Amino acid sequence: MTTCLVSEVYKISNTQQTLKIAALQTVSGPDVASNLAEADELIAEAVARGARMLMLPEYFALMSPDETARLHTCEREGHGPIQDFLSETAARHGVWIVGGTLPLTADAPNKTRNATLVFDDQGNRVARYDKIHLFGFEQGKERYDEAANIEPGERVVCFDFPAGRAGLAVCYDLRFPELFRAMGQVDLIVLPAAFTYTTGQAHWETLLRTRAIENQCYLVAAAQGGMHSYGRRTWGHSMIVDPWGDILACRPEGAGVIVAELDPARLDMVRRCLPALNHRRPELF
Repeated sequence: MTTCLVSEVYKISNTQQTLKIAALQTVSGPDVASNLAEADELIAEAVARGARMLMLPEYFALMSPDETARLHTCEREGHGPIQDFLSETAARHGVWIVGGTLPLTADAPNKTRNATLVFDDQGNRVARYDKIHLFGFEQGKERYDEAANIEPGERVVCFDFPAGRAGLAVCYDLRFPELFRAMGQVDLIVLPAAFTYTTGQAHWETLLRTRAIENQCYLVAAAQGGMHSYGRRTWGHSMIVDPWGDILACRPEGAGVIVAELDPARLDMVRRCLPALNHRRPELF
């Protein structure tokens, strides 16, 4: 069983306060500068709408038909324009930012890590999660093999934030419930994604609501959503789901922002009314 690791850099107590959270949806392309400029505008919109914690999609800074493009934009941990952007923007607005994913250096040659970095409202990096499950899919001419260019992560990561405790996952991780069980009890699951149109149409909403229901927590999924400049279409439907499985906000397609309130009282009510987490018998499995 993988151990859930709370960030050693930054840990705060759960103050049980409501918090507005936002998912930012993009339709990113191959130009990093343009993608960062769009992200900056969306972050400003989310802040204007009262969000104090913002989530960007997977590959928000780079979506390209060239699978090796990530090697050319790959950054060393703690150094690089994408990381600088996330840190500076979080500090400038005084908000927490979960930075979607960006390519960081890997141990294996000619591969990168697909990493999620979390920055607090002072611009400090407080957590890092490297995508564990790498997407593979083949149906007719549609084919994806992330393992060819990406090195998988090895650990589950959680971190404390002003309204509780959050667990990190990325896109294809959504299909593996054992990852979310390994987080322990969390108040929020954060999932940046770039689901394909094919798999998203079939499974996205079902999986998101299931993960929220079975873990009795809020879930925010920030996705790529629309027709990209090079012809790929992603599913979108960025979504915020509450612990009962109710959809609080959704953006079907196109760049934009959704906002909802994370309410600890709602969490407590669901867990008191249906204490499923306390009824688990993990020793039997």
